[in-house]
Order: sequence, then structure tokens, then C-alpha cells
Amino acid sequence: ILVYADLEAAHEHLVRVFGLGPGELTRDDTGRVVPGELQAGDGVVWLHPEAPAFGMQSPRTLGASTASVALMVDDVDAHFRHAREQGAVIDYEPVDQPYGYREYSARDSEGALWSFMKPLD
Repeated sequence: ILVYADLEAAHEHLVRVFGLGPGELTRDDTGRVVPGELQAGDGVVWLHPEAPAFGMQSPRTLGASTASVALMVDDVDAHFRHAREQGAVIDYEPVDQPYGYREYSARDSEGALWSFMKPLD
């Protein structure tokens, strides 16, 4: 579950920039998205609105990212090029890590850290 101040904008960004599959956006009686979901391979990423009463705030509100999402992709370099072309804020470009993965990291629309990786052959 990832927390966002603007779920609808985050959903659009994650689909367009990081290539996640669009999932359902559930709206309340006022039309506000509460919650949303995305498809990531054979898994689901849940998106939740900020809920200060439960200590749930987005990285944008906090000014920090307290967790990171790491996803396996088929081609790290192609994924990176697409994300960069779509305006992603890149923390670091694709690199072979000593722990056996090729990966890069980027920020989403609210500052959450995402890493995209593939095991080295």
C-alpha cells in the first residue's frame, strides 16, 4: 500500500512514466479516489489516500520517503529510457550492482523512490 496526497495524479503518473498497468480507481460520493490500484506483473500495488489519523502521509507531505518499491523488469535499460523520456526524476541511471542486479532508481510524482531491476546473467 502506497500513500498519496493526489491518488488520481499518482495513478496517471505511475502508468504513463513507469509502465504499470492501470487498475481500478474507486471513488467516494464526492468523486474523490479512495483507493486505487495498479498492476505490476502478476501483483497489485494498492494506492491509499493520506490518512493523518493513522499516520499515513505521502512522501511529498513528509518531505521524505520512508520506503522504496523495487520491481523486476525484463529490460532495465529500455525501462529507464522510457521513464526518462516521460520526465521521470532519476536518482541514478542503470548500473550493475555488486549484489547481482542491474538497476536504476527514480522518483514518482510525489517523491516516492522506485527501483527497477533485473538479475545479472
